[in-house]
Amino acid sequence: MTNAIRILGLDPGLRRTGWGVIAVDGARLSHVAHGIIAPPADAPFSDRLLFLFQAVAEVVAAHAPHEAAVEETFVTANGQSTLKLGHARAAAMIAPAQAGLLVAEYAATVVKKAVVGAGGADKDQVAFMIARILPTAGSPTADAADALAVAVAHAHARKVRTIGAPPAGGASQQRKAS
Repeated sequence: MTNAIRILGLDPGLRRTGWGVIAVDGARLSHVAHGIIAPPADAPFSDRLLFLFQAVAEVVAAHAPHEAAVEETFVTANGQSTLKLGHARAAAMIAPAQAGLLVAEYAATVVKKAVVGAGGADKDQVAFMIARILPTAGSPTADAADALAVAVAHAHARKVRTIGAPPAGGASQQRKAS
């Protein structure tokens, strides 16, 4: 894979943040690594966010992705939960942005449609398809499979548009100012 780019996918959460790195070489996708970041549940909220930020920064340093993608926050009826998830998402997004990476955002329905073909797919269907698309990933946990799915969705979306151009199809992008 001489011209391969690496994409970091993130599925943020306060209890567990899934991450996955894939390599893209033309139309070929391959698994690089994946895992879960689990801040200590009994730590103060700010410490959990710091843990998440530092752990994502370590993943970025270890796997040297060229771009990152994150799943958008699912808004719930519980505003407090949604707000806390938004904080976790921000902590996860800042680490790759600080490294100078493009950070694209995708709605869960866009991710599911890119991987399964249906925006209403459940976690089992996503995990099943990730095992087929990236067979060397084995059977990742649901959070890691979701993160790999975000990376795959970004890989598909980047074929359709030029990075840096206005986003299409439910994705938004951010680039750290140099």
